[in-house]
Amino acid sequence: MFDEQLFATVVGVQLSLDDLGTPLHQVTFCVIDLETTGGTAADGGITEIGAVKVRGGEVLGTFSTFVNPGHPVPRQISLLTGITDSMLATAPSTSAVLPLLLEFMGDAVIVGHNVRYDLGYLNAALERESRPRLANRTLDTLALARRLVREEVPNCSLGTLATHLRLDHRPTHRALADVLATVDLLHLLIERASAFGVCGLDDLATLPTMTGHAQAAKLRLTDNLPRRPGVYVFRDQRGEALYVGKATNLRSRVRSYFSTDQRRKVPQMLRETYRIDHTVCPTPLEAAVLEVRLIHRLEPRFNRQAKNWRRYVYLKLTDEAFPRLSVVRTVRDDGALYLGPLASTRTARLVADAIETAVPLRRCTATPGRVTRTGPCAPAQLGVATCPCAGDVTTEGYQEVVQQVRRGLLEDPQLLLAPLEARMNLLAASERFEEAADVRDRAAALSAALRRQRRFDTLRRAGRVVVEFDGRAGAELLNGRLVRTWEITSQGERPIPLPVNLDPAAPETRGDQPAHHLGDPGPVLRAEADELLCVSAWLERERQRIRVVTTESPLDSGDTDIPTFVPGTVRG
Repeated sequence: MFDEQLFATVVGVQLSLDDLGTPLHQVTFCVIDLETTGGTAADGGITEIGAVKVRGGEVLGTFSTFVNPGHPVPRQISLLTGITDSMLATAPSTSAVLPLLLEFMGDAVIVGHNVRYDLGYLNAALERESRPRLANRTLDTLALARRLVREEVPNCSLGTLATHLRLDHRPTHRALADVLATVDLLHLLIERASAFGVCGLDDLATLPTMTGHAQAAKLRLTDNLPRRPGVYVFRDQRGEALYVGKATNLRSRVRSYFSTDQRRKVPQMLRETYRIDHTVCPTPLEAAVLEVRLIHRLEPRFNRQAKNWRRYVYLKLTDEAFPRLSVVRTVRDDGALYLGPLASTRTARLVADAIETAVPLRRCTATPGRVTRTGPCAPAQLGVATCPCAGDVTTEGYQEVVQQVRRGLLEDPQLLLAPLEARMNLLAASERFEEAADVRDRAAALSAALRRQRRFDTLRRAGRVVVEFDGRAGAELLNGRLVRTWEITSQGERPIPLPVNLDPAAPETRGDQPAHHLGDPGPVLRAEADELLCVSAWLERERQRIRVVTTESPLDSGDTDIPTFVPGTVRG
């Protein structure tokens, strides 16, 4: 189980029926088979339909009828099936049969052996009658057989399976006989699937893609995972965390690593996995926050985010006679203005380039007055920087440049972005597209950094925030960080202990010092940035489902005035 310091609650061992999904014995299956005139679904016709509804091993109903396809049956098809034109002469048309079949099937799970073939003909017939395509869930016994019994039989045709597995019914290329054989096969395959921890419909549907996986034997590690929101941790034999993730359905998400997840790191991670821990979270917000905190604390090898936050940097506008931009790793109480944290040094440098392109800030790294220069620096000579080394810049005159930067960062982003957009358009109009694209990329980096900063500051200024989610759960935030959550029941609020220590002075934050920050809502430490972005994204995504109970200032970041510069080819 999880470390007691990280988790205050332990998941119960007894799973409810809701946790297990729909148990297979409660699922209604409609096994179907069609005989056709051959060809393709677009130009072929249906000659016979057979269907049987079953649930829990019991037959609920049978449907069988010939169908007049409206054109002759090819001779080779008649030889195969025994169905002739004379047998279909008085049969009902497809348009007459379809309503009866749809009523029979209802919302049952449609099962077939190579079910795509039958569905292709049915959907084509429905489209010709201007009816919607079938929306039922489907299950293919052919795919299941290839995974579960392929080693026992020469091939997985229905006839071969019926013979080698000694099914009670044998297929004869007639619809109802083939359906009855498929029913027998379905029940046998469900029994075999139990060895892979299959207990619900979703498990059975995804089994064909899982059992062929090199690490399929480890599917047993998912047996006790519930179908509820939460966070999971893959651990190795020593108990060290390999990977941390969140999910709205823990069981489904974790099992997907054995099937649909094609990322290169997954096979190696599964080879090293010895156990899978989890905790259930009542809301997606708690799951998202818990994921971030665990990644920071455990630093799993297979999570990129585990190390990325340590590389976060700040863009600093220095506090001196002639301020300039500098990329730094920590913030200090030095009167400077800080933007960030930003994702990387490269990103910060791109943002700095954008600001220096829009406003002629000093670019000299030497302290004015301490180093004797023989002439102006290169940026000053080119006229793109206002540097004291040029000899004609006063402190007062330079402060006007600095104030434009400060106002652009703190109040009016257009003071910085508008000059960049104008330059980009001018270059594009002159067909200097590569240069225009370079300016666009700088503008995009600055725009993204300003929106990111707005979100940080909005959450920090909001102070204590209480929200309710869909009337089912509540959460309290303090300066953007999750403090507590609770479920709302008919009996009132039920507190839920958060499973992670909330001390903001946790070990991973040491080394960052307070500073005068943008808008002065307090410093955003590198270790806090991911959680603030996580909370901000959740509030934005779920704004239609959230009721704000308490807040000290509006939660709207107001970043709609910051334009987005989409990367792409710049045209004149």
